[in-house]
Order: sequence, then structure tokens, then C-alpha cells
Amino acid sequence: MRVLVTGGAGFIGSALVRYLVGDVRAEVLNIDKLTYAGNLASLKSVEKAQSYNFLQADICDRARIDEAFRSFQPDYVMHLAAESHVDRSINGAAEFIQTNVNGTFSMLEAARQYWSELPADRKSAFKMLHVSTDEVYGSLGDDGLFEETTPYDPSSPYSASKAASDHLVTAWHRTYGLPLVISNCSNNYGPFHFPEKLIPLVILNALDRKPLPVYGRGMNVRDWLYVEDHARALWLIVTEGRPGERYNVGGRNERRNIDVVQRICSILDELKPAISSYSDLITFVSDRPGHDARYAIDATKLERELGWQAKEDFDTGIRKTAEWYLENSWWWQPLRDGIYSGERLGMLKKA
Repeated sequence: MRVLVTGGAGFIGSALVRYLVGDVRAEVLNIDKLTYAGNLASLKSVEKAQSYNFLQADICDRARIDEAFRSFQPDYVMHLAAESHVDRSINGAAEFIQTNVNGTFSMLEAARQYWSELPADRKSAFKMLHVSTDEVYGSLGDDGLFEETTPYDPSSPYSASKAASDHLVTAWHRTYGLPLVISNCSNNYGPFHFPEKLIPLVILNALDRKPLPVYGRGMNVRDWLYVEDHARALWLIVTEGRPGERYNVGGRNERRNIDVVQRICSILDELKPAISSYSDLITFVSDRPGHDARYAIDATKLERELGWQAKEDFDTGIRKTAEWYLENSWWWQPLRDGIYSGERLGMLKKA
């Protein structure tokens, strides 16, 4: 089984590659541009496996992508490469349009050309998965869940770029018959998470006794999904999902941001006690522009049709995550020292 993965050095991508190589025993080609959030150290456990291959390339470079398809001859394509941080999209939307929209277009066209030339048996078995986000749906009120039929209503440059890429995927399936599937996931967390995101930022700032920034009053709600549960779901979707369909992936773990931060503090108080509680470091800061109030995924379709279930609830997953960061400073310390030290991102600037 040959699987081409884009963005496999990122957070979710590296979890997927580790799962494919270590558990599925697939042969994997990981294509990653290695931007600031791409980190080959996240793949240390599989980097020497004979079934693992790496190509540093930009998905917008059509010639290199075409050559990768020709030489690797994948059975499946799992497209995760994307700019993904909302705060960064506020100040640098162009990169999000380039990678998330133009890059997806490049991948679709490369896949279409490759697929059209396959022999009949391989052509009928080929499938490509486009991995997206629940943020394309916009914001929920106090009630309700995002379903696969929820209308798109993106709020940020990031979510708008992902919505655009989702629409391209749908159109390429309907127009050209390319066997495509879309997944839309809730907020991921777990090991190897780049420290600009809420959970690793809070853990690492706490360990450094720095302020723990919480937007607004921390009332925004997110549905949290342990990244290794997500990796298993993605493999199920690309192998068993029906072309032309989309599947929502969520952990059914809604939490207010302030509750997430406080839970991390209580775990760290237990695992690495300090003079005072880490919760004393909580600092409320001005809210993010266009900050959606609530996300919550209805994963019923994935659970019923494909038999997926999350193994981790938030309490078990967040403890595993905190323990991992305490035990693996070799991975995150170079990032904190050289790439991102915890500064605020996403402040509005003049156009």
C-alpha cells in the first residue's frame, strides 16, 4: 500500500505518518515544504524505516508534484499541507491563499493527471482525501452541532482559504469524477504540537512562569480531538469513505478556553508543583478579531458508517499531552529558543 501524504512534517501530518508507517505498515511518501511549523524531529521514530520516504517540496510546484506522483505511484493521497494558524492569517493572509487554495488546486490537477493514466484496476481503487477544518462552518450559538450539511460561513482568512479549497475539491469530483473525500475536524491537541497553539503554549508558558494568555474572558468553546484519534479516522476515511462525501471528525469534548487553561494548570500543579499555582499566571488579553464563539462537531456519520470511535476523552488526552511535554523538552525547547517564544500573534495592523 503506497500512500502519498502532504504536510507530513506538521502536527496532524506527522501523527498520521507515524500511524501509517508504524501501525498500518504502509509505504509512505511525505511531501513537506518545511515551513516554520514543519519539523522532521516529529518523525524521529520512523525516519529510518525502509517504508518511509521524504521529499522537501512546495505543493504549488506542479512539476515536482507531478514527478512525485510518477515515481512513487501512490494508491492513496492524503492532503494535509496547509497554513493553519488563525492568528498568523490575520497578518499574513497571502500565504494562506497561496498554500491552501493554489496549493490544493495544484494537488488536484496533479492527482487528476496521474489518475487518468492509471490502468483500470488501479484507477478504480485510487482515492484522495482532502483534510479540512470545522472552522469553515463559522460560529455556533449555545446549541447545535456542525453537521456535514451545515452551510459554510468562514470568519477568518484561514477558514476562508480552507473553505475555498473544500469547494475546489467538491468541484473536481463533480466535474472530472476524481475520487475525492473531504474530512472536517475539530481542534486537535496532543504530542508534537507547535507551541503557538493554545494547549502547548499554555503548558510551556506555565513551565517558564510566563503569563498564560486567554482571549477575552475565555468563554469561546472548542471541541477537542486527540491527534492520534484523528490519524486513525483519516485512514478509515481515505480507505472506506465514499467518494464525493465529507466526514466530520470530532472528539465530543466541548470545553471553554478558560476551562482548558485551568485544567492544564491543575495537572501541572500535580505533576510539577511550584511555589504557587500555575493558575495565578492566567492573564486575560484583548480578543482575537473575528473570534468564533463556539465550535462543536457531530461525528455521527463517521461513527455509524465507518465505525470510528475516539479512544481518548479530554481528561485522558490532556493528561497524556501535559506528561509528553514535561518529558520531551528535546523536541520543543529548540522551537521556543529559535522560532517561536510565545509572543502574541494576530494583532490588527493597518492595511
